[in-house]
Amino acid sequence: DLATSRVGVVCGRGNNGGDGFVIARTLVQRGIDTAVFLLGSVADVRGDARTNLEVLGRIGMTVIEITNAQEWELHFSDLSDCELVVDAILGTGVRGPLTGLLETVVADLNGLGIPIVAIDLPTGVSADSAALDGPAIEASMTVTLGAPKIPLIFPPADTHAGDLVIADIGIPLPLFDELEGPHLELLTRERMREIVPTRAADSHKGDFGRVLVIAGSLGRTGAAHLSAVGALRSGAGLVTVATPRSCLPIVAAMAPEYMTEPLDETASGTVDFSAIDRVLEMNADVIAVGPGLGQAPGTAAFVQALLERTGVPIVLDADALNAFAGEPDRLMGREEVGVVITPHPGEMARLLNTSIEAVQHDRLRHAREFAASHRVVVVLKGHRTVIAAPDGRTFVNLTGNSGMATGGTGDLLTGMIAAWF
Repeated sequence: DLATSRVGVVCGRGNNGGDGFVIARTLVQRGIDTAVFLLGSVADVRGDARTNLEVLGRIGMTVIEITNAQEWELHFSDLSDCELVVDAILGTGVRGPLTGLLETVVADLNGLGIPIVAIDLPTGVSADSAALDGPAIEASMTVTLGAPKIPLIFPPADTHAGDLVIADIGIPLPLFDELEGPHLELLTRERMREIVPTRAADSHKGDFGRVLVIAGSLGRTGAAHLSAVGALRSGAGLVTVATPRSCLPIVAAMAPEYMTEPLDETASGTVDFSAIDRVLEMNADVIAVGPGLGQAPGTAAFVQALLERTGVPIVLDADALNAFAGEPDRLMGREEVGVVITPHPGEMARLLNTSIEAVQHDRLRHAREFAASHRVVVVLKGHRTVIAAPDGRTFVNLTGNSGMATGGTGDLLTGMIAAWF
């Protein structure tokens, strides 16, 4: 309860500090005990920040100047008595790792063990990158202004943001569309509710398409089942699972809702290249291929031929992506056929012939570049899943949780995407 709490507002000399002065004034006007600390000299504050600092003086607020480590040590006990700290030190003004007094202040504030609310960005976090160059405020909440910044969304910097609140500061939404460069849109639960269409009361299964799931191999039949269930529960009208002949009885026994089709198989129980003509003859509006498929040479050749010859949209996951690991240039979309790929970081690393660490270091760039150069939609799975389209549109999914880090969730996703394609 702020009404009975003491709040410490730690300000820098720039615009972020000016925001801190406004916050301090607002708190005092609401009767909240507030102390203001300026890291620097009052004489060095300029512009709008200076204007708001002078307002504090007119309402009788004292601002404690801290220009060196000795003064910080002297006044730090005042902050220790607070129940909440507002970080208004640097915001987007970070250039390189913190040093000197700033480094000391950040370390001491983090060590207090009390909630910290950061304004725009936690001090020490760069606005240009999700990488952490050095120490940064570990905020309990970040109130970012206008729109989220990249480091508030992607790891590892996002772990310093705490709960994210986007504050409307009056920027007209059309201005965001006019900004140059690629755009990134956040997908929230509320946004997804707007996207999922409402079905007409007189709908029937023929209205919602036929999904063909090509998946499974000996020992991996569960992946085929999960993909089919994902498509059915996401609203596909009819779902058929095409799987190696020896796997069909197992897959068919798992659920009565989908149909099954046996395919020629390799000696190891995976789909054989010879099955390609049968698959191309099947009636499907969308194809999902890859979960549990296996990596036999004949299976890889089948997947490559399917991508080149199919005339319907296709979703490639798991072993369907591994089929292109040595030949990523063959994984190309066509203008008349939409292609979605759903790699996890390991599969993306194999496609790019790089390391998982390199992919994770800049998930956004890797997804965007691959989507544009290969004319496919990339769904780079993991914490903060990135969806990148060939035309530059990019989305990041803020939903989900670590409980999804288990086998089978990707198989379900493949079916879900196929149902909504």
